[in-house]
Amino acid sequence: MTARSGRAAGSARGDLFDPECPTRRLLDRIGTKWTSMAVNVLGEAAPGEVRFAELRRRMPGVSQKMLSVTLHGLVRDGLVARRVEPTVPPSVHYRLTELGATLEGPLAVLRTWAEAHMAEVDRANEIHDAGVV
Repeated sequence: MTARSGRAAGSARGDLFDPECPTRRLLDRIGTKWTSMAVNVLGEAAPGEVRFAELRRRMPGVSQKMLSVTLHGLVRDGLVARRVEPTVPPSVHYRLTELGATLEGPLAVLRTWAEAHMAEVDRANEIHDAGVV
């Protein structure tokens, strides 16, 4: 058992406190604002596909490179499927996989929590930044 988790090392659930735990890698991927936005946009299009340019248009502030990196990771993890039409220039389409669709609910809960508590977090930031802590 690990001291922090109370679970046996190598258990099926993993140990988030173990630097080698693969759960950390996945949480790094799904815990970003760009992943949350991409999953949201693709979920709204489900079961259809969304082209790269449309994803970028619907995700204000994301650079082409950051969106490419985000989508590459999501495709690699099996959360998003990518389809390329051999046109000039190539037309690239994305959609959530069945596994990716299971991520919509948990991310929606986090977005709802953030929306409900953002004012409190802003107040805490102001107090901290004013040195009143």
